[in-house]
Parts: sequence; structure tokens; C-alpha cells
Amino acid sequence: MQDATAPLARNLLERSVTRAADALLQARQPDGHFVFELEADATIPAEYVLLRHHLGEPVDAELERKIAVYLRRIQGRHGGWPLFHEGDFDMSASVKAYFALKMIGDSPDADHMRRAREAILARGGASRSNVFTRALLALYGVVTWRAVPVMPVEIMLLPRWFPFHLSKVSYWARTVIVPLLVLGALKPLARNPKRVGIDELFLEPPHTVGGVKKAPHQKWSWFLFFRGIDILLRAAEPLFPKSTRKKAIDAAVAFVKERLNGEDGLGAIYPAMANSVMMYDVLGYPEDHPDRAIARLSIDKLLVVKDDEAYCQPCVSPVWDTALVAHSLLETGNDKAKAAAKAGLDWLVPRQVLDLKGDWAEQRPGVRPGGWAFQYNNAHYPDLDDTAVVAMAMHRAEANSSAQTYDPAIARAREWVLGLQSENGGWAAFDADNTYGYLNNIPFSDHGALLDPPTEDVTARCISMLAQLPADDDGKRAIARGIDYLRTTQLADGSWYGRWGMNYIYGTWSCLCALNAAGLEPDDEMVARAADWLLSIQNDDGGWGEDGASYKLDYKGYEPAPSTASQTAWALLGLMAAGKADHPQVRRGIEYLIASQNNEGLWDEERFTATGFPRVFYLRYHGYRKFFPLWAVARYRNLTAANDRRVAFGM
Repeated sequence: MQDATAPLARNLLERSVTRAADALLQARQPDGHFVFELEADATIPAEYVLLRHHLGEPVDAELERKIAVYLRRIQGRHGGWPLFHEGDFDMSASVKAYFALKMIGDSPDADHMRRAREAILARGGASRSNVFTRALLALYGVVTWRAVPVMPVEIMLLPRWFPFHLSKVSYWARTVIVPLLVLGALKPLARNPKRVGIDELFLEPPHTVGGVKKAPHQKWSWFLFFRGIDILLRAAEPLFPKSTRKKAIDAAVAFVKERLNGEDGLGAIYPAMANSVMMYDVLGYPEDHPDRAIARLSIDKLLVVKDDEAYCQPCVSPVWDTALVAHSLLETGNDKAKAAAKAGLDWLVPRQVLDLKGDWAEQRPGVRPGGWAFQYNNAHYPDLDDTAVVAMAMHRAEANSSAQTYDPAIARAREWVLGLQSENGGWAAFDADNTYGYLNNIPFSDHGALLDPPTEDVTARCISMLAQLPADDDGKRAIARGIDYLRTTQLADGSWYGRWGMNYIYGTWSCLCALNAAGLEPDDEMVARAADWLLSIQNDDGGWGEDGASYKLDYKGYEPAPSTASQTAWALLGLMAAGKADHPQVRRGIEYLIASQNNEGLWDEERFTATGFPRVFYLRYHGYRKFFPLWAVARYRNLTAANDRRVAFGM
């Protein structure tokens, strides 16, 4: 009988690593970078269909047919559409998916449409939709603009000291809101050539739908205060001077134009890109106007069209994918894999933002730019997470090389990351000190994701980067402040929240890597508690899993979910960072990954394991199942073959 505490046979590990690395290399783009599909829920493909009909574009019947196949396939057993695979019914996703399918031509009497309609009505009808869905329905004339909180375009002219200012909300809110302000001011009506409506989804006459109700995350005192302001604004808005309105609209257009971002679009995210196209349309820009044309082109570049179905991505992730693939390939130690990692890092070098101070400079005007964005191009909005991951991969690639090709890029990244640390010691994704919590109580923020405050996972990544690089006094102080932040945010059970990955498994993995890189020992209380938590939630099959339900406001602790390859890899990487490479449960986790490796040499994963906005929008990175499990198996192989079990890198 084999000793359960002994490392797995090296030949078994070698075979798994080789097969996975060879398969992963097949996905490399001709210029050396990697990019995988990034899938969300039904919302984005449905909105894409409705955008085309809003603009009155010629019907692409074959594309619409494929999108309809996709939307029908992901319909939930409850009759509606969820926010993630096998998730609960979501009203807004369901209303948009139904509307899009009806627009495409599905009969309301079809079984899937009937089930969807019954599910929507049973839960209060389409009037229970969120603010962004109500805005879409107002643009189609289904509801009136009374159903949408007032956001006057004159917001563009407010001074920075005002309680609501664009610099006080997140980058994604900023880019989505600005063109939407113009739409709200001019209130265009979708062309809708087929004259499709969805009155049947309401329990009341749609035109009687009033303001939004308080969201669960909102406090009554703040909500009522802002509701009062909303009522006053609604009464006063018609009295605003026309000259001021024109000036505000011009300011909004200038904001969008400056950040139009070529073929990558405003903010490089679908909702902002779609709103920019509709803004240009209502302002009378012809289809061939350079700004409108390129804004429209940017949206079609998000399409994923296959033989049998199609969908629209919320954005693309080439920088993130390439950097993470580089880490996993470097972990393999294979010469061919290391060469591919270097090619990917070489591709990343010119994408570092060095000459443009983006919106982040509102809070940190004295800091030089030096970050990477998530997408191909998004220079106004680099992010700390990508920057830290890229810099760590570059530093690792140079570790055993006499050439220091990446040193200038790493130095500028380090400088930028240090400059973006928030006052509480943490780091956020895009901005520093974006902590105006009262704004999540405005009626417009029923999604609760208006801000970009520091989070545990991004903080951990920045600590990991600073700790992996040679330290100076500034770096040491920043690391110490970051660790203090993690100490205050660790939950009683030992876990940490994961803002951008699902969820406590992701956060805990990130933090354990950071604490190890910073020199904390496995017997440190923070480290030990976190490792014990990960061990306690391992599934019977040897894997780990968690789903989007863990983001609920009344979270009381981990609830079991089916194992996934990527979440199992995170748990294993976290445990190995905590000094548990020899633990029998780590061996069981590696056995799970090897046993679940598919014929391609990779792993299958339908479940969503990433997060856009908690409780609102989730993501399925198609690359996660390809590179995270490889990374974990290769690291286990490396550690169990070495005399020193300590992980030597920040990730």
C-alpha cells in the first residue's frame, strides 16, 4: 500500500506537466501572446442583439441565429437565465435574454419562451429589473424614463469637491455613465424596425413603473436622502438652461473622444462601448464618421462566432492571459515552454503605459505612469493586478539570465504600484482611495458596484510583487502597510475575500502567496489559519470549488460547491505557499487534477470561477482551466523534488 504522505511518482507528474504544457502552447498566437475566450452571462450577447435593432442596422440573420442557439443553451432549469453556470434565476439577465430572443424571432408561444415568461412573472415581473436594464427598456419605450433614476448630464460640469464627481466612482462606472448621461438627457427611442415589445413580462402596465426600490446593500437613511434628491432633480431638470446642457453634453463627448481607444473601444468594456455608439447616434453622427465608425467596430471585435453558436464577450483579456501563462510555463522549467514565456513577455513590453497619465492621476498626480492594462489597449485605465503579475513574470524570467532586458519595465511598474497604494495600506484595481462608500446608496447604484476600493486579492498581488523584487525602504514600508491591511481583513475562519476571482478560495490563495513572499513563516498565525481553512473545505473528490452564491450579503461561511480545476489549483498553490507541499491533502488535490486531465492534456470547466461585479456579473475565463492546473502540478513536482519546500516566487 502506497504511503499517502509520500510525493506522487515523478514520472506521473512529468507526464501530466508535459501533456498540459504542450497543449497550452498550441494556443499561442503567431506574435507570441495568448488570449482566451472571456464569457459572461446572457446579458452581453442579448444587449448586442438589442443594440443592432436600436440602431436599425440590417439584420444579420445567421449571426442572430447562432446567438439564439447560445442563449437557449444557457437557459436555466428554473426557466430564466442565471448569472453563472447552474446559478439562481436573475431578473435582469432573464428579461434581456427573452427580449433578444423575441427580437431574433422566437415565438412567445415556444416552450422555452413560455417558461422564461412564467419565471419572470412569478418573481414580480420585469419591473424588478436593475437600473441598467430599466435604462435599456426606456430606450426602447417599454418603460418611461420615470423608471430610471435621474442622472443629469450636467454632472459633467460639477467641481471635484462636489459629493458626486466622476473621479469619485470607479473606472468602469465612469466610462459607462458618461455616454449614458447624454442618452438620458436626449432620451432617444430605439428604431426597432420590427416593433418588438415585451409588455407581457410586466404585472402592471409598463408605463406606470416608477422609481427603483432600495437595494439590499443600501442603508435606508442614505437611500431616502438620495431618493429625495432624485425627486428634486426630476422636477428641476426641465428648467436647466439650454446653454448649460449643451456645455455638459459637449464635455461628455470630449470625455468619450479622449478615451475612445481606437478599435478597443471606450474603457475596452462592452457596456461603455455600446453606450458610446448610441450616444454618437442620437447626436446625429453619421455611420461613417470616424469616431462613430471605430466605436462600432470595437464592439464587433468582441464577438466569438463558432460553427453552431455565437456570443459577445464583455471584453478581452490578452495581457492577463499572457502574463499568467508565462508564470505557468516558467514553472514547468521546460526550455521550449520558457522560450514561449519569454516571447509572451516580449510582446507585453511595448504595452506598458509609460506616456499617458490616466484617470488614476486624479488622486495621484505626482506619480509617473508605468502600468499595464487588461486588454490590448486601454491606456487611460491600467490596473494594479495585471501590472503586478506582469512584473513578477518578467522578474522571474530574468532570474537565471545575464540579460536584464525587462529591468526598465519592472522598475517603472514598481514605481507605479508604490504610488497607487491607498491610505489604508491596501491596493485597488484601478485607482487609489476610491472609497466614497455613501455613493453606493444612490438610486442609480442598485448594483452596489459603483466604486473601486482596495481589496484583499489585489493588495496581495501588489505585496507579492514588491516582496519578490529587491527591496528598499519604500518597498519595505509599503509591504508592511499592506500586511497590516490583510491582517485586518482576514475573516474569523482564516479566509480572505476574493473580489476578482471566485471567491474566498481565490482571495486566500492570493494572500498566502503574498505572505510567503513577504517572509512570513508557515507557523505564523495568519498563515496557519488560512491554510487550515483551505484544508477544511476540500471536497471528497480531492478538489476544491466555490460558486457565485458566496458573494451574498448574509454570507455566514463556506458552502460546498462542485470541484473545478482552476479553484483546485488556487487552493493547492495557496497551500504550497503556506508550506504544505508534503501534506496528504495536497497530494490528493494533485491526484484530482491528474485524474481529471482530459484527452487534450488540459482540463474541462463549465463553471464560472471569476467575478466582474459581486452579485451582479460573473465571468468564465476559458484560459483558467488551461494554465492554473498546469501551474499547480508543475509546482508540486518542483517542490517535492527539492530539498527546500519554500515557494521562491510571489505567485
